[in-house]
Amino acid sequence: MLFRSPTRRRRRGTAAVETAVVLPVYLTLLFGIAEFGHAHLVLNLLNSACRNAARLGSTEGTSTAAVQARVLQTMGTAVPPGKVVMYVKDASVFDTGAPAPTTDAQLEALPSIELLDAAPRSMFMVRAKVAYNDICLVPMPFLRDLTLDAQAFMRRE
Repeated sequence: MLFRSPTRRRRRGTAAVETAVVLPVYLTLLFGIAEFGHAHLVLNLLNSACRNAARLGSTEGTSTAAVQARVLQTMGTAVPPGKVVMYVKDASVFDTGAPAPTTDAQLEALPSIELLDAAPRSMFMVRAKVAYNDICLVPMPFLRDLTLDAQAFMRRE
C-alpha cells in the first residue's frame, strides 16, 4: 500500500502555527541573553568605578566629593547618574579585630568619612549600587527587587 504525502491543502497554515509556537520561546531566549550581558556590563562598570574612585581617594588631598564625582564620571557612560547610590565609609572596623560587617546593610551602616580629614593608613570603603530595573533593557517584574552593587576598600596614603 502506498502512502500519499499530505496535500498542500491540508498543510496550509502549518508555518504560521509553528512560528506562533517557536517565536515567543526564541524571543525570550534572545532578550534574556541580551539582558544578562547588559547586567554584567553594568556590574563590571560598578566594580571599575569603585576601584578607580578608591584609588583616587587613597591619595593625599582628595576629598570625598571628588571620589563620588569619579564614581559618577565612570558610571555616567552607561547608567544615568541619578540612579547610582554611593557611599564613602570609614572601614577601620576591619582593623580592630571586631566582627566585620558581612551584609549590605551592615556595610552601608558604617560611619561616613571625609577623606580630607582621614588619618594616613586609615581604611575606607567606596560602595556604589543601582537598582536593576532602573537600568535594564527589558523590564522584568520578577527582578524588581534586584540591586547591582560593588565596593572597593583602600587605605589612605
